[in-house]
Amino acid sequence: MQGPVIRDVDVRSVIVKSNLPVCDYSANPYAGCTHGCMYCYASFMKRFTGHREPWGSFLDIKHWKPIANPEKYCGKEIFIGSVTDPYNPEEEQSRRTRALLEELAGSGAKLSIATKSDLILRDIDIIRTFPDARVSWSVNTLDEEFRKDMDKAVPIERRLEAMRIFHESGIRTTCFISPIFPGITDAEAIIERTKDISNLIWLENLNLRGSFKADVMGYISRRHPELLPLYEDIYKNGSNEYWAGLDRALEEYAGKIGLDYIRNDDTINRRFDEPAVIVNYFYHEKIRKNAKDHRGQGCNDPPPS
Repeated sequence: MQGPVIRDVDVRSVIVKSNLPVCDYSANPYAGCTHGCMYCYASFMKRFTGHREPWGSFLDIKHWKPIANPEKYCGKEIFIGSVTDPYNPEEEQSRRTRALLEELAGSGAKLSIATKSDLILRDIDIIRTFPDARVSWSVNTLDEEFRKDMDKAVPIERRLEAMRIFHESGIRTTCFISPIFPGITDAEAIIERTKDISNLIWLENLNLRGSFKADVMGYISRRHPELLPLYEDIYKNGSNEYWAGLDRALEEYAGKIGLDYIRNDDTINRRFDEPAVIVNYFYHEKIRKNAKDHRGQGCNDPPPS
Protein backbone atom coordinates (compact mmCIF):
# COMPACT_ATOMS: atom_id res chain seq x y z
CA MET A 1 0.00 0.00 0.00
CA GLN A 2 1.35 3.38 -0.98
CA GLY A 3 2.18 5.65 1.95
CA PRO A 4 1.09 9.25 2.45
CA VAL A 5 2.56 12.09 0.41
CA ILE A 6 4.92 14.01 2.72
CA ARG A 7 6.56 17.32 1.90
CA ASP A 8 8.34 20.13 3.73
CA VAL A 9 6.97 23.66 3.42
CA ASP A 10 8.18 27.04 4.66
CA VAL A 11 5.64 29.29 6.37
CA ARG A 12 5.92 32.80 7.73
CA SER A 13 4.41 31.94 11.10
CA VAL A 14 2.87 28.90 12.74
CA ILE A 15 0.80 30.88 15.27
CA VAL A 16 -2.22 32.82 13.98
CA LYS A 17 -5.08 34.75 15.56
CA SER A 18 -8.12 32.57 16.07
CA ASN A 19 -11.87 33.13 15.99
CA LEU A 20 -12.49 29.95 17.96
CA PRO A 21 -14.31 30.57 21.25
CA VAL A 22 -11.81 28.49 23.21
CA CYS A 23 -8.55 30.30 22.42
CA ASP A 24 -6.81 33.49 21.37
CA TYR A 25 -4.44 31.89 18.87
CA SER A 26 -4.17 28.60 17.01
CA ALA A 27 -1.06 26.75 15.93
CA ASN A 28 -0.87 23.86 13.48
CA PRO A 29 2.64 22.54 12.89
CA TYR A 30 1.31 20.50 9.96
CA ALA A 31 -1.12 20.93 7.08
CA GLY A 32 -3.17 17.85 6.46
CA CYS A 33 -3.23 14.78 8.69
CA THR A 34 -2.45 11.14 8.13
CA HIS A 35 -4.99 9.78 10.61
CA GLY A 36 -7.52 9.74 7.77
CA CYS A 37 -10.66 10.16 9.88
CA MET A 38 -13.73 9.55 7.74
CA TYR A 39 -15.63 12.38 9.44
CA CYS A 40 -12.82 14.97 9.56
CA TYR A 41 -14.32 18.46 9.61
CA ALA A 42 -10.89 19.93 8.78
CA SER A 43 -10.91 18.39 5.29
CA PHE A 44 -11.90 21.80 3.93
CA MET A 45 -8.26 22.80 4.53
CA LYS A 46 -7.23 20.78 1.49
CA ARG A 47 -8.11 23.65 -0.82
CA PHE A 48 -5.40 25.78 0.77
CA THR A 49 -2.65 23.21 0.29
CA GLY A 50 -2.42 22.65 -3.46
CA HIS A 51 -2.68 18.89 -2.92
CA ARG A 52 -4.76 16.77 -5.25
CA GLU A 53 -4.52 13.66 -3.08
CA PRO A 54 -7.49 12.71 -0.90
CA TRP A 55 -7.63 14.27 2.55
CA GLY A 56 -5.86 11.99 4.99
CA SER A 57 -3.26 10.82 2.46
CA PHE A 58 -0.89 13.80 2.59
CA LEU A 59 0.96 15.87 5.14
CA ASP A 60 2.88 19.13 4.85
CA ILE A 61 5.55 19.55 7.52
CA LYS A 62 5.80 23.24 8.36
CA HIS A 63 9.04 25.10 8.97
CA TRP A 64 8.95 28.62 10.34
CA LYS A 65 11.35 31.29 11.47
CA PRO A 66 12.06 31.30 15.23
CA ILE A 67 9.26 33.00 17.14
CA ALA A 68 10.25 36.58 17.85
CA ASN A 69 9.43 37.72 21.39
CA PRO A 70 7.41 34.67 22.52
CA GLU A 71 6.58 36.57 25.74
CA LYS A 72 3.95 38.49 23.76
CA TYR A 73 1.79 35.40 24.16
CA CYS A 74 1.93 35.59 27.95
CA GLY A 75 -1.53 34.94 29.37
CA LYS A 76 -2.92 34.11 25.93
CA GLU A 77 -4.40 30.72 25.12
CA ILE A 78 -2.83 28.93 22.17
CA PHE A 79 -4.71 25.95 20.78
CA ILE A 80 -2.34 23.48 19.12
CA GLY A 81 -4.11 21.18 16.69
CA SER A 82 -7.24 22.98 15.51
CA VAL A 83 -7.07 21.57 11.94
CA THR A 84 -4.44 18.84 12.22
CA ASP A 85 -3.23 16.36 14.78
CA PRO A 86 0.03 17.77 16.14
CA TYR A 87 1.01 14.24 17.18
CA ASN A 88 0.43 12.44 13.92
CA PRO A 89 2.90 9.56 13.34
CA GLU A 90 5.33 11.78 11.40
CA GLU A 91 5.85 13.96 14.48
CA GLU A 92 8.00 11.23 15.98
CA GLN A 93 10.71 12.02 13.44
CA SER A 94 10.03 15.63 12.38
CA ARG A 95 9.45 16.93 15.94
CA ARG A 96 7.80 20.14 14.73
CA THR A 97 5.32 20.18 17.61
CA ARG A 98 8.17 19.62 20.03
CA ALA A 99 10.05 22.52 18.41
CA LEU A 100 7.04 24.78 18.88
CA LEU A 101 6.74 23.85 22.56
CA GLU A 102 10.44 24.54 23.09
CA GLU A 103 10.13 27.99 21.51
CA LEU A 104 7.15 28.87 23.72
CA ALA A 105 8.57 27.43 26.94
CA GLY A 106 8.81 30.08 29.64
CA SER A 107 6.71 32.58 27.68
CA GLY A 108 3.70 32.41 30.01
CA ALA A 109 1.44 31.23 27.18
CA LYS A 110 -1.40 28.90 28.07
CA LEU A 111 -1.72 25.77 25.99
CA SER A 112 -4.59 23.63 24.84
CA ILE A 113 -3.55 20.61 22.78
CA ALA A 114 -5.90 18.26 20.93
CA THR A 115 -4.79 14.86 19.72
CA LYS A 116 -5.76 11.25 19.05
CA SER A 117 -2.29 9.98 19.90
CA ASP A 118 -0.24 8.81 22.84
CA LEU A 119 2.94 10.16 21.23
CA ILE A 120 2.26 13.27 23.29
CA LEU A 121 3.62 11.37 26.29
CA ARG A 122 7.06 12.12 24.89
CA ASP A 123 6.52 15.82 25.63
CA ILE A 124 4.94 15.61 29.07
CA ASP A 125 8.13 17.06 30.55
CA ILE A 126 7.78 20.37 28.74
CA ILE A 127 3.97 20.54 28.67
CA ARG A 128 3.81 20.46 32.48
CA THR A 129 5.89 23.68 32.59
CA PHE A 130 3.13 25.73 30.93
CA PRO A 131 0.59 27.45 33.22
CA ASP A 132 -2.72 25.63 33.40
CA ALA A 133 -2.01 23.54 30.30
CA ARG A 134 -4.68 21.12 29.18
CA VAL A 135 -4.68 18.25 26.75
CA SER A 136 -7.68 16.63 25.08
CA TRP A 137 -8.05 13.24 23.42
CA SER A 138 -10.82 12.43 20.97
CA VAL A 139 -12.66 9.28 22.06
CA ASN A 140 -15.99 8.62 20.38
CA THR A 141 -16.17 4.87 20.88
CA LEU A 142 -14.85 2.05 23.05
CA ASP A 143 -15.40 -0.39 20.18
CA GLU A 144 -12.04 -0.93 18.50
CA GLU A 145 -13.61 -2.35 15.35
CA PHE A 146 -15.66 0.80 14.82
CA ARG A 147 -12.57 2.89 15.58
CA LYS A 148 -10.68 1.08 12.85
CA ASP A 149 -13.47 1.88 10.41
CA MET A 150 -13.26 5.54 11.28
CA ASP A 151 -9.54 6.42 11.62
CA LYS A 152 -5.94 5.23 11.48
CA ALA A 153 -4.96 6.81 14.79
CA VAL A 154 -3.79 4.81 17.80
CA PRO A 155 -6.19 2.39 19.54
CA ILE A 156 -8.61 3.79 22.10
CA GLU A 157 -6.95 2.06 25.06
CA ARG A 158 -3.67 3.83 24.27
CA ARG A 159 -5.46 7.20 24.25
CA LEU A 160 -7.08 6.45 27.60
CA GLU A 161 -3.78 5.37 29.11
CA ALA A 162 -2.12 8.60 27.95
CA MET A 163 -5.01 10.55 29.46
CA ARG A 164 -4.54 8.75 32.76
CA ILE A 165 -0.80 9.43 32.88
CA PHE A 166 -1.25 13.13 32.15
CA HIS A 167 -4.02 13.47 34.71
CA GLU A 168 -2.05 11.67 37.40
CA SER A 169 0.86 14.00 36.59
CA GLY A 170 -1.30 17.00 37.50
CA ILE A 171 -1.99 18.22 33.95
CA ARG A 172 -5.58 19.08 33.09
CA THR A 173 -7.15 16.59 30.70
CA THR A 174 -10.24 16.57 28.54
CA CYS A 175 -12.09 13.63 27.04
CA PHE A 176 -13.56 14.91 23.79
CA ILE A 177 -16.45 12.59 22.93
CA SER A 178 -16.60 13.67 19.33
CA PRO A 179 -18.22 13.13 17.03
CA ILE A 180 -21.08 11.26 18.64
CA PHE A 181 -22.49 8.88 16.02
CA PRO A 182 -26.24 8.47 16.59
CA GLY A 183 -27.07 4.95 17.68
CA ILE A 184 -23.39 3.92 17.75
CA THR A 185 -21.46 6.04 20.24
CA ASP A 186 -22.14 4.99 23.83
CA ALA A 187 -21.44 8.31 25.54
CA GLU A 188 -22.39 7.04 29.00
CA ALA A 189 -19.86 4.20 28.78
CA ILE A 190 -17.12 6.62 27.72
CA ILE A 191 -17.99 9.01 30.54
CA GLU A 192 -17.79 6.14 33.01
CA ARG A 193 -14.32 5.20 31.73
CA THR A 194 -12.94 8.75 31.80
CA LYS A 195 -14.67 10.64 34.61
CA ASP A 196 -11.85 9.92 37.07
CA ILE A 197 -8.99 10.74 34.68
CA SER A 198 -10.31 13.93 33.13
CA ASN A 199 -11.26 17.42 34.25
CA LEU A 200 -13.63 18.10 31.39
CA ILE A 201 -15.74 15.82 29.25
CA TRP A 202 -16.88 17.50 26.05
CA LEU A 203 -19.78 16.22 24.00
CA GLU A 204 -20.10 17.10 20.32
CA ASN A 205 -22.62 15.79 17.84
CA LEU A 206 -21.77 14.41 14.42
CA ASN A 207 -22.16 17.20 11.87
CA LEU A 208 -22.35 15.98 8.29
CA ARG A 209 -21.44 18.50 5.65
CA GLY A 210 -19.04 18.82 2.78
CA SER A 211 -17.35 15.96 1.01
CA PHE A 212 -17.49 13.44 3.85
CA LYS A 213 -21.28 13.46 4.23
CA ALA A 214 -21.71 10.94 1.41
CA ASP A 215 -18.89 8.79 2.83
CA VAL A 216 -20.48 8.57 6.26
CA MET A 217 -23.99 7.97 4.93
CA GLY A 218 -22.61 5.26 2.66
CA TYR A 219 -20.87 3.64 5.61
CA ILE A 220 -24.08 3.64 7.66
CA SER A 221 -25.99 2.14 4.74
CA ARG A 222 -23.45 -0.69 4.38
CA ARG A 223 -22.48 -1.45 7.97
CA HIS A 224 -25.49 -0.27 10.01
CA PRO A 225 -28.51 -0.36 7.69
CA GLU A 226 -30.84 -0.54 10.69
CA LEU A 227 -29.74 3.02 11.56
CA LEU A 228 -30.21 4.48 8.09
CA PRO A 229 -33.75 5.81 8.77
CA LEU A 230 -32.42 7.62 11.86
CA TYR A 231 -29.53 9.17 9.92
CA GLU A 232 -31.83 10.24 7.10
CA ASP A 233 -34.19 11.83 9.61
CA ILE A 234 -31.31 13.81 11.13
CA TYR A 235 -29.17 14.60 8.11
CA LYS A 236 -31.73 14.80 5.32
CA ASN A 237 -34.88 15.93 7.10
CA GLY A 238 -33.11 18.18 9.62
CA SER A 239 -34.71 16.66 12.70
CA ASN A 240 -33.22 17.61 16.07
CA GLU A 241 -35.28 15.12 18.05
CA TYR A 242 -32.45 12.62 18.55
CA TRP A 243 -30.01 15.22 19.90
CA ALA A 244 -32.62 16.78 22.18
CA GLY A 245 -33.41 13.37 23.62
CA LEU A 246 -29.75 12.48 24.08
CA ASP A 247 -29.14 15.82 25.75
CA ARG A 248 -31.86 15.10 28.31
CA ALA A 249 -30.65 11.54 28.88
CA LEU A 250 -27.04 12.59 29.44
CA GLU A 251 -28.04 15.40 31.77
CA GLU A 252 -30.01 12.88 33.83
CA TYR A 253 -27.09 10.45 33.80
CA ALA A 254 -24.69 13.18 34.92
CA GLY A 255 -26.96 13.90 37.87
CA LYS A 256 -27.00 10.24 38.85
CA ILE A 257 -23.19 10.02 38.97
CA GLY A 258 -22.78 13.41 40.65
CA LEU A 259 -21.24 15.44 37.82
CA ASP A 260 -22.22 18.93 36.73
CA TYR A 261 -23.69 19.20 33.25
CA ILE A 262 -23.56 22.47 31.35
CA ARG A 263 -24.06 23.60 27.77
CA ASN A 264 -21.81 25.57 25.43
CA ASP A 265 -19.61 27.09 28.11
CA ASP A 266 -15.87 26.53 28.25
CA THR A 267 -15.19 29.18 30.90
CA ILE A 268 -15.68 26.97 33.92
CA ASN A 269 -12.59 27.11 36.14
CA ARG A 270 -12.32 24.67 39.02
CA ARG A 271 -9.62 23.25 41.21
CA PHE A 272 -7.79 20.36 39.63
CA ASP A 273 -8.97 17.91 42.27
CA GLU A 274 -12.68 18.64 41.81
CA PRO A 275 -14.91 16.22 39.86
CA ALA A 276 -15.04 16.35 36.08
CA VAL A 277 -17.54 18.64 34.38
CA ILE A 278 -19.56 17.50 31.36
CA VAL A 279 -19.97 20.19 28.69
CA ASN A 280 -22.51 19.66 25.93
CA TYR A 281 -21.52 21.25 22.61
CA PHE A 282 -24.42 19.88 20.55
CA TYR A 283 -25.32 23.44 19.64
CA HIS A 284 -21.79 24.80 19.34
CA GLU A 285 -22.61 26.72 16.14
CA LYS A 286 -24.45 29.21 18.36
CA ILE A 287 -21.47 29.81 20.65
CA ARG A 288 -20.09 33.33 20.83
CA LYS A 289 -16.81 34.14 22.52
CA ASN A 290 -17.58 34.69 26.17
CA ALA A 291 -16.71 38.15 27.43
CA LYS A 292 -15.71 36.67 30.76
CA ASP A 293 -11.94 36.69 30.36
CA HIS A 294 -10.85 33.88 32.63
CA ARG A 295 -7.80 33.55 30.36
CA GLY A 296 -6.65 37.12 30.97
CA GLN A 297 -4.61 36.33 34.03
CA GLY A 298 -1.42 38.35 34.31
CA CYS A 299 1.91 36.67 33.69
CA ASN A 300 3.09 37.25 37.24
CA ASP A 301 -0.17 36.31 38.93
CA PRO A 302 -0.46 32.98 40.72
CA PRO A 303 -2.53 30.31 38.99
CA PRO A 304 -6.18 30.12 40.09
CA SER A 305 -6.73 27.83 43.06
